[in-house]
Amino acid sequence: MKTLLTAAALMLGAAIALDAPSALTADPRPTAAPASDLVARGKYLVTIMGCNDCHTPWTVMTPDGPEPDYTRTLSGHPEALQMPPAPAPNPSWVWSGAATNTAFAGPWGVSFAANLTPDRETGLGDWTEKMFVDTIRNGRHHGRGRPILPPMPWKMYRNASDADLGAIFAYLRSLPPIVNRVPQPLEPTSPPPTPAQR
Repeated sequence: MKTLLTAAALMLGAAIALDAPSALTADPRPTAAPASDLVARGKYLVTIMGCNDCHTPWTVMTPDGPEPDYTRTLSGHPEALQMPPAPAPNPSWVWSGAATNTAFAGPWGVSFAANLTPDRETGLGDWTEKMFVDTIRNGRHHGRGRPILPPMPWKMYRNASDADLGAIFAYLRSLPPIVNRVPQPLEPTSPPPTPAQR
């Protein structure tokens, strides 16, 4: 047993000694992930965070109901789709959503899912990573403009790390740009139901 332990210690010592030069010359500073790894991480995060649930129109009808139209991935509410007036909120149904899952009505008015593709005129093409991170962190369009409206869960997403938000932005920038001018939000037309009405 003693011989076995001695042999194991010698082998471990030799392995450390053989690796010592590389340990001494290795750059201890962290390196940035290759762009492809960053984009892959961003795609993973966008997928598990459900971004396609609202930002990709659900216009493909299947026997099980609508599914996202991935030819329009993350392009937001279709500009050609004119929505009728939203149903009035009531004590049982305080908010409602369009069949495309890209327009939502509630006490805040009507909100439309944004175009997250890198189109320069209608999407995020002119955004910087800082603008994107600031938007998610403080719930303001362009990081400083109008409030981001429900149902966008920015209050949950703002807890993501800077690295993860950077990866999401890198993935969004890698998408094909889709020209799609999403309508501006609409103000509420009636006061929300009061707690007594609920």
